[in-house]
Formats: sequence, structure tokens, C-alpha cells
Amino acid sequence: MEDTTKSVKLVTVSGPPSVGKTAVILRAAEHLRRGGARLGVVKFDCLATDDDQVYERHGIPVRKGLSGALCPDHYFVSNIEEVVRWGQSEDLDVLFSESAGLCNRCSPYIEDVKAVCVIDNLAGVTAPKKIGPMLRSADLVVITKGDIVSQAEREVFARAVARANPKAKVMHVNGITGQGSSELATLLAGAEETETVVGKKLRFSMPAALCSYCLGETRIGEDYQQGNVRKIDLAPKERPTKPGRAEVAP
Repeated sequence: MEDTTKSVKLVTVSGPPSVGKTAVILRAAEHLRRGGARLGVVKFDCLATDDDQVYERHGIPVRKGLSGALCPDHYFVSNIEEVVRWGQSEDLDVLFSESAGLCNRCSPYIEDVKAVCVIDNLAGVTAPKKIGPMLRSADLVVITKGDIVSQAEREVFARAVARANPKAKVMHVNGITGQGSSELATLLAGAEETETVVGKKLRFSMPAALCSYCLGETRIGEDYQQGNVRKIDLAPKERPTKPGRAEVAP
């Protein structure tokens, strides 16, 4: 029997909080829809989000998932297969998965699935080297809020991003005016199609977290700490000895 399972172009968009992920997706969506693509969004967040209402106002099919007390990255991986099936049931051509504002150690990308990291110019020039797999394993890095800083600052920040992830395509997108979104949409239109993510692998391992506090413990102290616990090294540092003056021979 012929397999009639529909494939969908799955695009994972992640980034720190308030960098403009939703605005970037909406701007790219404008161009994709003009090209005839039917698209939808699943928004992941922690405690609350109104982004689903924003997508609804633009006529985009949307679902949201709140991780609550769980790590949003682990919540994403535990639900992404159901998300793909929802996209297939909606007969979508492109399905965006928008992450919550993730920590700098998060690893939300899947092999053979288009990975987009959104970061803004206001984060500071040292920010790219502080961000782990979320930036370093992305296919595309979109830099926003370039209209707020100078051209020199934009260039320096972009170089810092390129040093952190030399393999990624680095581009600027203005979420307000839409500048740069046409190129982004063209790149996303060429994403690989996904029939299922079952059996696929994350590009990098998740942050390790299984301790007593993960399981609901609230008391502080070593007596209440179990599982995966790492202690800070506060031992005194050895001070370098100053070289003595050379004695002058009489």
C-alpha cells in the first residue's frame, strides 16, 4: 500500500527571552504565504504566553504548550513528535516550533531539521561566546534590533556571532519594518521535509538535571541535596610569587 503520510517542513526557532522570535516568524510568514505556503506555529513557553493570540490575529493556525515547572527544553523534546503530527493533520507546508526564552545552555535542535537562533544586538558583544548549543549548532542566526545600535556595533556583534558559529548563515532581520525577512523566508522555504522525528537525534545533549530540587524539594542544605549536584569550587587561590630582585655582584 502506498504511504500517504504528509511531510512538513519543520523549522525550530529559539533564542533568549524578548529578542523578537515571534516578530521574525511573522515577517517570514508574510513572504511564505504569498508564495502559497500553508503554515502554522506551535509556541512553547514556561508559565504564560499571549503569542498564540498574535498568530491567531494573523490567521495562522497555532497551538501553545506551557512547561510549567519543567525545563521548557525537555518539555519541547517530549512533545515534538505530537507537534509534527498536528502539523500533518492541519495539512501544513511549513510548521514553526517557537521555543520559550531559553537559557544559554539549552539544546533545542534536531538533526536534519532547520534550526534558527534569534539573538538581538542589545545582548552585548560578549553574549555570543556565552551561549552554548542554542547558538553554536544553529543553521541560521538571525540578529534583531539592529536599528537601535550603530553600524559599527552591528558589524562587531555579527563578527562575534560568526566566531561562535562559523558554519551558520548570519543575517539581520528587523521585526518592525520587515527588512531582511524576504531572504530569511527564501532560506526557510528550502528546508528539508520531515515526515517524523521519531528516531532522530538532538544535535547536542540536553542540560543535565535530576536532583532533589527537580523533584520538588525546597529546603536548603547538603542534607537535602541528592542526585545530580555540582558544587562550586571556593578554595583559596594560590597567589603568584613575585620574583625577587637580582643581587648585583660587588
